[in-house]
Amino acid sequence: MRKTGGELIVEALKANGVTRLSCVPGESFLAVLDALHDSDIEVIVCRQEGGAAMMADCWGRLTGEPGICMVTRGPGATNASAGLHIARQDSIPMILFIGQVQRDAREREAFQEVEFRRALTEYAKWVGEIDDAARIPEFVTRAFSIATSGRPGPVVLSLPEDMLRDEVEAPRAKPYVRVAAYPGRRQIDDFYMRLLKAERPLVILGGTRWDADAVADVRAFAERFKLPVGCSFRRQMLFDHLHPSYAGDVGIGINPALAKEIKESDLLILLGSRMSEMPSSGYTLIDIPYPQQQLVHIYPDASELGRIYRPDLAICASPQDFVDALADLEAPGEPRWAERTERMHQAYLTWSKPPQTGPGPVQMGPIMDWIEGNTRADAIFTNGAGNYATWLHRFHRFRQFNTQAAPTSGSMGYGLPAAVAAKQLFPEREVICFAGDGCFMMHGQEFATAVRYNLPIIVLVINNGIYGTIRMHQEREYPGRVSGTDLTNPDFAALARAYGGHGETVETTAEFVPAFERARASRKPAIIEIKLDPEAITPARTLTQIRTKS
Repeated sequence: MRKTGGELIVEALKANGVTRLSCVPGESFLAVLDALHDSDIEVIVCRQEGGAAMMADCWGRLTGEPGICMVTRGPGATNASAGLHIARQDSIPMILFIGQVQRDAREREAFQEVEFRRALTEYAKWVGEIDDAARIPEFVTRAFSIATSGRPGPVVLSLPEDMLRDEVEAPRAKPYVRVAAYPGRRQIDDFYMRLLKAERPLVILGGTRWDADAVADVRAFAERFKLPVGCSFRRQMLFDHLHPSYAGDVGIGINPALAKEIKESDLLILLGSRMSEMPSSGYTLIDIPYPQQQLVHIYPDASELGRIYRPDLAICASPQDFVDALADLEAPGEPRWAERTERMHQAYLTWSKPPQTGPGPVQMGPIMDWIEGNTRADAIFTNGAGNYATWLHRFHRFRQFNTQAAPTSGSMGYGLPAAVAAKQLFPEREVICFAGDGCFMMHGQEFATAVRYNLPIIVLVINNGIYGTIRMHQEREYPGRVSGTDLTNPDFAALARAYGGHGETVETTAEFVPAFERARASRKPAIIEIKLDPEAITPARTLTQIRTKS
């Protein structure tokens, strides 16, 4: 039976279990849009390609299966590159389909033409172009396999417009096969002996290729061995923060006590984490290339093992497959490090108590306390980048897997598109987005997408009228010489209402709780604008203190 290229793309997506995709439409892939009309794949129409790509990233982040996004050529693709970069640095499976100019116009700088195989190779694991519609099943199957194997990441497939209209015969698409990476028995025995000989072991969890079972299994392993466990930057959902083994997050603004313990550990176990610049505190926690600590590095991609840190034991395995192999290991009766683990957990609990006072009429500490006491353990929190995120990352205690969507790449604008995607994926769960005023305006137009699809997210816009992180660095490096960091903002609550959502403005701490309860009761997408004094730039230091180095 002959089918168009557009029909074959949709058939291949369905064969690989795709039930949703994000897009901004373009005339370059009308044949795919037409084929989607007759499918049961849900199409989330977005307002900008960067937001659409970030939604696909979030689906990949929360499911482990590639998030799917479709955009048009040229400016559509370059807009989407922001989401591609996040997926690449964060190791998130994602497939971006780009409509392309017709085949007979290539290399003429045709309308919106870009040679994506040259332009996007730094953003993706593989960039391919399908010239022959009969090869669509081959290319799509390969895309799913590459996106999910080894270190996961984004894949780009370029689709010439005329190819999508061709009618051809092609084999029926089949689902891709996930590639496992099991540790060897000798490697597990070696790991076990190193652990039993250690005095000050420490586990740091991170990366992707986790699922709920693997998270439960690593928790059980930590319980048996009474091991201290930290979570890499913006991967806090991998371990229950109130578990007695939890030692804290290994990221920006790390607890100095935890940083000291990492440096002084005699066995450091990196499980799933690359331990890149942010979690390593600018590559200062572990020496390069030869760590002072004995290092066991478990990672699903052999090319990463030894690339920065030379490990004493390298195990090429996914977190799921490695943790499976730990179930039979017998723990010593009372590990010699048990008291240290307890001390580290208590240090985390102290570190994660928010301050109750600060400059200005709005105090974020009491707000965080109320959120902690009045949201369910399965609530999903999203954010982009900015100093405001410290309030969430340091003071929210994550309890369950799949409750966090945040870019380790530090990309602004991510939180709102991610919240839309998370609520579409888990409509029964509360989704709360933290955004700064600068961060929100990067992709704030996707609030219209939340309204269109009736996705009642709650967005906390923490408005201090500045690009806060940059101002903090500016005041430290060039005190009093403010340049390029002041902002003029809209009335965010009025903006929410203009879009058809619910809007609230909070100018004192006491106004927050009733505003949040009204937003929750509205069952509409909601924005709560929290007007924060710019002096409250961090939980510990004001802008004036940073400027005067006091």
